[in-house]
Amino acid sequence: MPESLHNTGVFAAAGSAYGTDLLARTASVVQAAGAALRERFGAVVRHRTRDELMRALAANDDAALEILRPGLALLRPDARWVEEELEGGALPSGEWWVVDPAEGNVNHLHALPEWAVTATLVRDNQPVLTAVHLPLTGETYTALAGAGAHLDGRPLRVSRTTDLGLSLVATSQARPDEDEKVVRRVGSSITAMLLDALVVRTSVPATLHLLNVAAGRIDAFWQFAGARADLLPGALLVAEAGGRISDAKGRPWTPQSESLLATAPGVHAAAVATLSR
Repeated sequence: MPESLHNTGVFAAAGSAYGTDLLARTASVVQAAGAALRERFGAVVRHRTRDELMRALAANDDAALEILRPGLALLRPDARWVEEELEGGALPSGEWWVVDPAEGNVNHLHALPEWAVTATLVRDNQPVLTAVHLPLTGETYTALAGAGAHLDGRPLRVSRTTDLGLSLVATSQARPDEDEKVVRRVGSSITAMLLDALVVRTSVPATLHLLNVAAGRIDAFWQFAGARADLLPGALLVAEAGGRISDAKGRPWTPQSESLLATAPGVHAAAVATLSR
């Protein structure tokens, strides 16, 4: 794990029970669930009411969960399951599967390509391993705490950028019905970044932005609020790719934090300064 992250208190080195074999098997389960969602992808799914939208979202979730639940249960039979993918905060002690069966589900329904399937094993609130599969490209991003981050087996590294003014940065809204105070904070942060960074991207889901930070394509990502399933996979990937993880004020990040900032090390201080204005 990068030295710059040793003081966050979030990411622990993986023990022998959480090795590459378990990660590979987790990735296989996630890929199978992604294949089921890919079969459902195509035309825009029309909805006239909020209830119709929620039913369509749930149908996608259920199709993936039919594969994820039994598959992951076989891998860690004693690990518990996070039932609500939009929940945040700390988990009780022990092992948990934190899963998003259709990360970017609303994009899937609108025939947009930005969606994925994720599964993260968390032990005593420490992310141990994660697998994120993008069914339309066939790409699978994986990370094992203490053992690096990879894209289809190739190591990932964050960018070497040191100038926020030359940086591509991104953010994402936490949820459609976010508290007005958070919404206004998001808006002011985008304005601040528009003044200080080169280009600002704003879209959902958060995980895909974090993948891009880990791969060195984007130099910084931030989000206010957010669910565990949105942030834990990408946070572990960025950390294992050599990035910096904190809250928006530069303090150690935990799932209870009110914000997340994930950056290339060279722009972390400047991003904190911008978001702290």
